[in-house]
Amino acid sequence: MISSVSVPRASAVGIGVCKTFMLLHLQHEEKRNLTLGGHVGFDSLPDQLVSKSVTQGFCFNILCVGETGIGKSTLMNTLFNTTFENEEASHYQDGVYLRPRTYDLQESNVHLKLTIVDTVGFGDQINKEESYKPIVDYIDTQFENYLQEELKIKRSLYNYHDTRIHICLYFIAPTGHSLKSLDLVTMKKLDSKVNVIPIIAKADTISKSELHKFKIKIMSELVSNGVQIYQFPTDDDTVAEINSSMNALLPFAVVGSIEEVKVGNKMVRARQYPWGVVQVENESHCDFVKLREMLLRVNMEDLREQTHARHYELYRRCKLEEMGFKDTDPDSQPFSLQETYEAKRKEFLGDLQRKEEEMRQMFVNKVKETEAELKEKERELHEKFEQLKRMHQEEKRKVEEKRRDLEEEMNAFNRKKVATETLQAQSLQGLQQSLRKDKDRKNRSVKTENQSGAALSSSKVMIARASVEPLNCDSWWQAMQCCTCLIQSAVWKKGSL
Repeated sequence: MISSVSVPRASAVGIGVCKTFMLLHLQHEEKRNLTLGGHVGFDSLPDQLVSKSVTQGFCFNILCVGETGIGKSTLMNTLFNTTFENEEASHYQDGVYLRPRTYDLQESNVHLKLTIVDTVGFGDQINKEESYKPIVDYIDTQFENYLQEELKIKRSLYNYHDTRIHICLYFIAPTGHSLKSLDLVTMKKLDSKVNVIPIIAKADTISKSELHKFKIKIMSELVSNGVQIYQFPTDDDTVAEINSSMNALLPFAVVGSIEEVKVGNKMVRARQYPWGVVQVENESHCDFVKLREMLLRVNMEDLREQTHARHYELYRRCKLEEMGFKDTDPDSQPFSLQETYEAKRKEFLGDLQRKEEEMRQMFVNKVKETEAELKEKERELHEKFEQLKRMHQEEKRKVEEKRRDLEEEMNAFNRKKVATETLQAQSLQGLQQSLRKDKDRKNRSVKTENQSGAALSSSKVMIARASVEPLNCDSWWQAMQCCTCLIQSAVWKKGSL
């Protein structure tokens, strides 16, 4: 029974070992070269690729990094022999922001969708510590957009507008001394995310001897600080020689101008100075022709390929590793996307549940603290209410006492008033009686005197009355009648005259 079970198992193990050896042998077997008996036709594959590429068109994205006014827009106009939309930037920007602009260009039958990204406000702030962050964030954002398009179930990469930066032209001020700290820090942050080519802008402001020393100084500082700039490829035999010679000339010293100046019998793009003319396309004056040759005519496709195969793949790998995806598990077994997704989902749900529990506990603690605070506030309010209640009762008692005192004072005052009025009435009555007696006595004496002297004083009365109150009489008889009336009036009897 034991042998019947163990023999098939041993044979299965032997078969598995034999299959493993056969697979290893097939993997290490060299490929055999065969000769075709006639024309097949797959030699037209390059022509098919060229036709498809021409039909689809190309895209190329350039990032220009440099201080305001260093000549970025002028160089772009000179490089593509056209005039792009240029908006002059001020030196008073609060920070650094990137301004992308896309153009459709056509040369012969080749279409190029060109995007030029300008760094507005770079190097204009007093504190330049964070100047590189907006640039790095913009590059990462373009990588993230492309990654999100790749991860879609229904993706359309065929007509997707690829905005990933293919080349970064870093403009260096022609100081003739050394690189600025801002230049070193920025290029160090960008070298792992984009192809960086340093160029010396406005190279006509520095002499040839100083320019040569300046180039050597720049390259030595880049090497000593570990900054990896883009090197033109030398693995292709067709361009190896020219790319090797161009690598020795980095960084390129360029001059940009869209103005045409007459030199001899022809018009050339140049810059006119009082002491002479600097021709843009004269290789003895600057390296503009070399830059255009290397950037557009020889290595544009390599820049696009390096962006996708090196910088984007690095970003993609780091992003997927952050999400927990790997090529192999700890046991060196093939990686399963579904298992990783389930594991990450469980991990996420666990973290979510843990955070939910923490939030619930925090909520309970917060509620308890709030309840304790509310109880304390309620106790303080009760104490304050009782205190105010006692104060109110005390004030009410004092007011009642004052009211009683005022009522007693009012009653006493009223009694005094009544007594005083009674005394005044009695005294007034006695006074009136005495005055009446005196008046009667005087009236009797005055009556006697008036009867005797009425005739004598009538004329005086009339004269006095006329002086006091003019008489409106038309004849002497009416006047006599008026005077008689006045003599008999109460005023006359009282002796007011």
